[in-house]
Amino acid sequence: MTTGATTPTARRRSPARTLLPLGVAVWLVLEIWLLTVVATAAGGLTVLALLVAGALLGGVVIKRAGRRAFRNLTETLQRQQSGVPPTAAAGERPTGSGNGFLMLGGLLLMLPGLISDAAGLLLLVPPARAALGRYTEKSLERRMRQVAPGSLGDAFQQARIHRPDGKVVQGEVIREETAPTPPRHDDDPRRRLTP
Repeated sequence: MTTGATTPTARRRSPARTLLPLGVAVWLVLEIWLLTVVATAAGGLTVLALLVAGALLGGVVIKRAGRRAFRNLTETLQRQQSGVPPTAAAGERPTGSGNGFLMLGGLLLMLPGLISDAAGLLLLVPPARAALGRYTEKSLERRMRQVAPGSLGDAFQQARIHRPDGKVVQGEVIREETAPTPPRHDDDPRRRLTP
């Protein structure tokens, strides 16, 4: 027998899960509609040339961004092996998110459609990429502060601040440039021989 009341374990469906399929369907309909409008105005060969050019440009962008990301990774690993701190170079800024947005722009250019091409071209503009990066970072920080206990985000947050044995470590890491002194064996009470 059902009473119509919701059980305490039933969760409400997220609005994103509801609206995402609808948004994708609307986007696909708009892409097809815009392609037909441009095809009737400029011709089918023009649309085909635009789609092929977008796919080629997207491939080039993804290839360059991937090479840049690999080069940055290699330089970071070399710095760590040589003992140089990662922030030692003056005027350097991290480009990880920039590479990610460049790859996303290339992927959007490769997708067939004029709206996705416009969004991909917008991601190739550095100020737009930087603004989107700042917005994404602030959004992620806000979500990390609002995580519910026991969620996946909470697990990541807990992993960052706890040692493997479960103890919380608060404070700063101070590195000394001098080598630690080895322990003296004559001071160890276990090593002393009693007559």
